[in-house]
Amino acid sequence: MNLCDYDTIRDLLGRHGFHFSKSMGQNFLIDAQVPARIADASQADAGCGVLEIGPGIGPLTAELAQRAGKVVSIELDRSLLPVLAETMAPYPNVEIISGDVMKLDLNALAAEKFQGLTPIVCANLPYNITTPVLTRLIESPCFETITVLIQKEVAQRLSAAQGSPDGGSFSLFLQYYMETAYLFDVPREKFLPAPKVTSAVLRCVRRKQPAVQVDDEAFFFQVVRGAFLLRRKTLSNSLAAALPDFDKAAIQSAMADCGLSPDLRGERLTLQDFARLSHALLAKMA
Repeated sequence: MNLCDYDTIRDLLGRHGFHFSKSMGQNFLIDAQVPARIADASQADAGCGVLEIGPGIGPLTAELAQRAGKVVSIELDRSLLPVLAETMAPYPNVEIISGDVMKLDLNALAAEKFQGLTPIVCANLPYNITTPVLTRLIESPCFETITVLIQKEVAQRLSAAQGSPDGGSFSLFLQYYMETAYLFDVPREKFLPAPKVTSAVLRCVRRKQPAVQVDDEAFFFQVVRGAFLLRRKTLSNSLAAALPDFDKAAIQSAMADCGLSPDLRGERLTLQDFARLSHALLAKMA
């Protein structure tokens, strides 16, 4: 069964009485080359256990099943479960879990389902849950790689060079834990229904150690987020609004200790800059 063929999709969904849900961000791939390329990009093999989120009718799931030792797909829309039971019947190494990825213990799930396998993630993520899902995946240290199809603009931002205006606090959070690579675009006409924007594939590989060493990880990320709180303002003004325990003079003094210009904006800082700045700020509290 060609799960990317328009007529096949129409007949399949019609038989099961399925209707697309805009609130769930459902867009199904209609070009068989795309899920094959995504599965290849994930580098899944027989030694991998792949977690997939939002399989839809299963075109990417099927490609992963032909490569990986096991595939576990989490589907929130219960109306898709009978569809997946039909389309995934040829693949004994696929397990469909009905549930919400935001409510599951992903480390426990991987430990249970992927014994003896290397846990990785490969998914076509709904646009409206990209950031929270990626956060959950990053905070689940068992997953060595994350390969996702997401909105192109988001993929560009998450893979932006540190210190460039294209990045943001979440891209720095991601790059603290992962090495990111923007792989390829997927035009809107490759989906049914067609989204309003182009998509892209982003691959993230977990670092053996975080990108920089910090004194206090929670405070470090508080500084990173604070730097982007008032993005149009200078770094010192933005941090003064975000860090109530520090007055502007203390922040400017810490910036000077790090050799940072007083009129600098937060978007220009790298992870290394933020590590030095958070250290200098903590020193002011000592």
